[in-house]
Amino acid sequence: MKNQQVVAALILVAVVVWMVVPRADEGSEEVTTTNDRAIVALPEGQTVDQNDEVLTVRAERISAQNYIKQIRVRGRTQASRHVEVRAEEAGRIVSDPVARGARVQAGDVLCEIAVDNRAANLLEAQSRREQSEFEYKAALDLQKRGLTSDVSVAQLKAARDAAAAAEIRAELALEKTRIRAPFAGVVETRTVEIGDLLNIGTVCASVLDDSPMLLVGLVPEQNVASIAVGADVTAELLGGALVTGKVSYLARAADPVSRSYRIEVEVDTRFQNLREGVTTELLVSGDEVLAHLIPSSALTLDDNGVVGVKLIGADNRVEFRNVEIIGDNTNQVNPGIWVTGLQSNVSLITVGQEIVFPGQQVESNFDWSN
Repeated sequence: MKNQQVVAALILVAVVVWMVVPRADEGSEEVTTTNDRAIVALPEGQTVDQNDEVLTVRAERISAQNYIKQIRVRGRTQASRHVEVRAEEAGRIVSDPVARGARVQAGDVLCEIAVDNRAANLLEAQSRREQSEFEYKAALDLQKRGLTSDVSVAQLKAARDAAAAAEIRAELALEKTRIRAPFAGVVETRTVEIGDLLNIGTVCASVLDDSPMLLVGLVPEQNVASIAVGADVTAELLGGALVTGKVSYLARAADPVSRSYRIEVEVDTRFQNLREGVTTELLVSGDEVLAHLIPSSALTLDDNGVVGVKLIGADNRVEFRNVEIIGDNTNQVNPGIWVTGLQSNVSLITVGQEIVFPGQQVESNFDWSN
């Protein structure tokens, strides 16, 4: 029994040795081969010679450029004015109100109320004013001749002024039978029809001023210092349409809930027929900084998960530099992303950055000083 156990143990040891020793040799040989391979940096567009003993990476010389930060804000379209026009006199609607969606000018009649006795009241007020004016002038003539007292003249003057005021009130009451648009715009709602009875304060219609249209949104507190009134804005509406404008208002007080600041953008007048309430994404021009435009594929992570890029230093050694992404050019002719955190001129590894590590020596076959 003991002999069988010994034999089994010997067989097990032999198998382990047979499996482990060759693999260790192969691994050592592979590591040695990898470490011995040279790393060569080539410029973009240059062809690569097939050589198993050489690792190649692509690199590009990139310089800092002036970049205006683009602050992204979610918002919506909003009319510059939207008011409910109400009746200032009670009465019955005697004509068809303006249709919804109709475009009106300032002063156009929206609803018309029956005149009723207002015209008669005006005529009566005019007659009383003329009578009081004649009596006052006659009293002045008598006063000059000493035939009437100053008190009587003052009473007649007060009567004349009261009659003039009554005439003005009658004229206003007659004028207010026509409810007019306060400004040019579009009739958004119509709440009455012909024959309806309006009380004072009843809504006749609402008018929306869509020229200019506004874009409104909330700017986070960390970005508000970079924005100024008058800054250029490009916005993309939900349907894909692009509009431009300028910042016309930036709140001084933050929203108590979101701790963000309201921003209003006045859309250029050449953009017509915009609707209110459309979701939009605003790109607001902020501060101007020095930044580098790099391919998004050049980004990598270090062992701590920090975003950065790998560069070729002055001594031709690989370096890792942390960067901050501040914008992108995804919709431009020259695509890429804008980053800060690099020196003015850098030699950026654009392809193969994952196979090299900080501190490794790199051979370059072109002049980095250009």
